[in-house]
Amino acid sequence: MDPVSESLRLLKRQAHIAHQRRQPGGISIVDERELFAIRAQLNEFPAAVSAIAQLVAARGKPVDQLCVEDIEQWDGRQAS
Repeated sequence: MDPVSESLRLLKRQAHIAHQRRQPGGISIVDERELFAIRAQLNEFPAAVSAIAQLVAARGKPVDQLCVEDIEQWDGRQAS
């Protein structure tokens, strides 16, 4: 499992659930539990999550508009 792609997948799912939470009707308890599980899983990939957060901040785009290639290019640029 690639940490960058897995982190991006988890962050996109987290963003989707957070968006649903703000909608009328909210989210189910199952979705709420999934959020806790996602947060725990993201703790396993601090470097990948940090790279994604930096890219989101720099580009001003939501995480759901990113792809793995964007992050890998950004991360490579940061390491240079």
